[in-house]
Order: sequence, then structure tokens, then C-alpha cells
Amino acid sequence: MNARSMLRINRRRAHLIAIVINAPSPSAFHLTTEASLRRAWLPGIVMLATCGSLQLLASPHPLVPPATNTTSATSGRFADFGVEKPSADARYLANWVADSRDNGGTEFFIVDKKDARVYAFNAAARLNGSSAVLLGSAKGDDSVPGIGLKPIAAVKPSERTTPAGRFVAERGRNTLGEDVVWVDYDAAVSMHRVRMTNAKERRLERLATPTAEDNRISYGCINVPVAFYNAHIKLVFANHRAIVYVLPEVKSTQQVFGAYDVAAKHGRESR
Repeated sequence: MNARSMLRINRRRAHLIAIVINAPSPSAFHLTTEASLRRAWLPGIVMLATCGSLQLLASPHPLVPPATNTTSATSGRFADFGVEKPSADARYLANWVADSRDNGGTEFFIVDKKDARVYAFNAAARLNGSSAVLLGSAKGDDSVPGIGLKPIAAVKPSERTTPAGRFVAERGRNTLGEDVVWVDYDAAVSMHRVRMTNAKERRLERLATPTAEDNRISYGCINVPVAFYNAHIKLVFANHRAIVYVLPEVKSTQQVFGAYDVAAKHGRESR
């Protein structure tokens, strides 16, 4: 291959890279449904990623880089909960996220199902705020296959679970036209402002009680107080995707996330 041919190939590669770098992010679009965004955005990324030099762009979540697993050589990194006193599981997971950088350099949220609370962190694992939440009425860590396609009236009480796991969440709209954050779109699980459509459910009263025992009332979605949603959730997802970690209540944290004890790894006392 002569020098002129090589020059043409290199120019073509540079052109493709420029297209990807300058392409609008998904958050630049007005989202009517999350599904339409997937169909419009991801196929183009996959097509461009077929070039060997662009393989790293083939990630299904291009706005959230994969974890680097970079840790401090001696002391480790710990999440900062401030004056909050989270459960041992919530602290364990937050410390692991901070140390492993599993959040990919973006803000993240931890939903503690056992305590029925959500914790909002900045990218450096410092707590921005926390709140009580309402969760799926059925105990369990997995969604029933195909649950997202069922009419809500056909969802059985035993199927109303909030799934555990790591979710790359993004803003969107539900069938009522409300802005929500899709945690697991395929399972129709979102994080949204609490609704008072059925007075008998006493959702606001449930959020206000000091215990988590009466916070299991939804079909699986994560209901958040309006003020907390507007202050800590809407603002984050207006600009980009972020990670939502939902702690399990049946399985172990290590089983779901592959997390490790940061203090033990670095030979320090737990924080």
C-alpha cells in the first residue's frame, strides 16, 4: 500500500472519530419514550464501532465509562455519608463504589430496600441528600420475565417487586406523560415523584413514618418525595445518565454486585 492510500485511510478514520465525538448525546434529545432513544441512538454507535480503532465506543452505555478499578495503593477510598447513619449494607456498597469507581465518574444513587431509603451521591461519592422512598409491595430481588409488557391491572401481588442490581438509568416519560427516570425500562420500573391518586394508600403518610415497614406499596417503581425528586434526581438526569444501585433484600450484596470490603482490602477499620 503506497503512502497516498495510507493517507486516505487515516483521513477517513479521523473523520469517523470526529463524527462520534461531535455527535449529540442522548440527553440532548427531547425524550418521548426511552425506547425510541435506544432505537435512534445505539444502532449508529454500534455501526461506527465496527472499525477496529473505534471498538471502545461499542459499550451499550456510552455516556457512562466502564469502571477502571483504580484504587489508592495504601488507604483506599470511602464514601462520605456526612451525618447520615446508613445501614451496614448501604455503607458497604457505597464504599465499594467509591473505591472501585464503579460509578464511571458520574453521580450515583443507592436505594436501600430494607430501610426504604435512597441516597444521592456526587461523582466523588459524597452524599448530597437522602430520603425515605416507597417500593414494590412484594419481597424479592428479580423482576418476573415479561413484566414490563403486562397491563398494570394484570400484575399479581407476588410480581410487584423492585429489582435489585446496577442500573444505568436515564430520563424519559411514562404513559401519562410525566417525566420520570427509567431504572429498568424493560421491566417498566422507574423512579418518580410520589403520586396521591388513591387516597386509601396513604402514600405521603407512609413516607413520613419513622419505620420502613409500611413503605412497600407500589407495583415496583421507586416513589420519591416531590421536593427530593426535583432537588436531587431531576437535575442530575437532565444532563446525562447516572447509576442507580438497588440493594437486594434476599440475595447478598456481594452476590449481586461482586462488591468487596474496602476496609479489609486496605487493612483499615471500617468507616
